[in-house]
Amino acid sequence: MTRIVLGLGGNALLARDQPADIAAQRANAQRAAAAIAPLADSSEVVITHGNGPQIGSLDILQSGLPSDRRYPLDVLGAETVGLIGYLLELELRNQLPHRKLATILTMVEIDPADPAFKTPEKPIGPVYAVPDWGRLAQEHGWQGICAAGGMRRVVPSPRPRRILQTGIIQDLLKAQCITICAGGGGVPVQRRRGAGSRVWKP
Repeated sequence: MTRIVLGLGGNALLARDQPADIAAQRANAQRAAAAIAPLADSSEVVITHGNGPQIGSLDILQSGLPSDRRYPLDVLGAETVGLIGYLLELELRNQLPHRKLATILTMVEIDPADPAFKTPEKPIGPVYAVPDWGRLAQEHGWQGICAAGGMRRVVPSPRPRRILQTGIIQDLLKAQCITICAGGGGVPVQRRRGAGSRVWKP
């Protein structure tokens, strides 16, 4: 059986000109599933997706909270992977009721010394008007890039060393299960050096 790896950008599920509501994302997921179904019906399929618009929207929702009550980006990343995976899997089940499907919350190991931490370049969230951006950047310590006549927030995107769930993903594919994984590039985690019961950390 032919293996196909499909990548959906975050904007495929939430376009820049759309409100960040669930109705728009459900409709986009339905369209994506309808396009994927003919390929997935007779092939071994892995689906991955971006999450830049979604993670940025969640971060905006908590922007008014004190810093000690705000969820960090790794947790927001995990939330968006669950959200997008759920929407895609649900719509694919409607298109392909006879196929096995699974969504895997995927973690990737990263190097804490990766130079990406010093030069953030991954855009997340909406495009802000320049006056609004100046206030938000100063208030939250954000870094940004010019985008579509405004400014967009950027965060580090370290290079993944390995996917922790590779074996599970391979098992699912052997079982002819359409697998949604590595959403947003995977949730980044670091391996602690030395002995100890807590091996992994964000």
